[in-house]
Amino acid sequence: MTAIGQTILRILAIVGKELVEVVRRPGAIISLVLGPFLILAVFGLGYNGVRRPLDTVVVIPPESGLPADAARYQELAGGGLQIVDVVADRDTAVERLRSGDVDVVVVAPVDPSARFEAGEQSTIEVVIDVVDPIEANYAGFLASGLSSAVNREILTQLARDGREFALSNGDTRLERVPPELVASPTRAELVNVAPSAPGPVAFFGPAVLVLILQHLAITLIALSLVRERTSGLMDLFRVAPVSPAELMAGKLVAYGIIGGAIAAVTVALLVNAFQVPFLGDPGVLVAVIAAMLAAALGMGLVVAVVSDSERQVVQLSLLLLLASVFFSGFVLSIDEFEPFLRGIAYLLPVTHGISLVGDVMLRGGGTGAADLAAWVALMAITAVTVVGAWVVLRRSMRSV
Repeated sequence: MTAIGQTILRILAIVGKELVEVVRRPGAIISLVLGPFLILAVFGLGYNGVRRPLDTVVVIPPESGLPADAARYQELAGGGLQIVDVVADRDTAVERLRSGDVDVVVVAPVDPSARFEAGEQSTIEVVIDVVDPIEANYAGFLASGLSSAVNREILTQLARDGREFALSNGDTRLERVPPELVASPTRAELVNVAPSAPGPVAFFGPAVLVLILQHLAITLIALSLVRERTSGLMDLFRVAPVSPAELMAGKLVAYGIIGGAIAAVTVALLVNAFQVPFLGDPGVLVAVIAAMLAAALGMGLVVAVVSDSERQVVQLSLLLLLASVFFSGFVLSIDEFEPFLRGIAYLLPVTHGISLVGDVMLRGGGTGAADLAAWVALMAITAVTVVGAWVVLRRSMRSV
């Protein structure tokens, strides 16, 4: 048999060994796959994507001349804010805010008309009592919308006064123009041109798929290599005609097959059970999953060669899982992070996998110029991690 044939035979032997070991412990695979899906199912049952309206008190000073009708301000505020009361005293409203009775207090200016006529800008005060920065931004965003609505009310009142003055002086040009149109001559209409409009569960489905595959690939291949080193099996490899490259190739092929099978089952569940749109080319999705798995397996090899026990493998795998959840774009957009943290996020295979898999399934893309950077990053992560692990493993197998 030729040297190439012997190399292929040894790699296939390692592949067979790894597949048999995984088949002997199906519970681990089932828990790794079904566990996240059970969480996703519970998430889908309990999360409707709609936030609770923020209870809001509007303060209208009597001298402002603005209407004090709560229903009118509720109409202007929309569904994000629940106008529970309109009061005249600011201190009373702020006390209710501090006691937790309401979430937002919006204070109208005292005399907007007089300040307008004097060429001065009035201030609409928005008061919140929130520690969570995300909730603070959300409350501020909604309150700013109500502030704009109060501004329109002020402009409407000024336009009404100006219209009446003009009509009383014989100018009929504004007779057919209502004050509300003068205060708000345009309106916004949202048009979403995205090829799909998934719900929360369908939107997060591709990201869950990528997160499962990365965690599974890193954990399984790292545990396999460390278990062989701590059990003494690596000593047999040192004297056997098996090179570090053949050992790594066998493990990469074996766990690539396992990851591919799990990916196929997971995609089928996402599309058929969770109604996740699949607009892209299946061949492109296969290529994306293969590239992501290769990068994750390479990272798993690095975890294995730097770990001295299975416990340390589990710890490092969990740290990578936490980093992936927080920094990959799974929860928060990467654009919201500082540049130095984005650099760390781009070192994770899941970051690029989420981008590509989501683009393929939800947009029908994955092959455009905007996706090229993600493809290159996955290939670079694979090359660096596999070569780095091979160098360390070769030194380890050569040592006595």
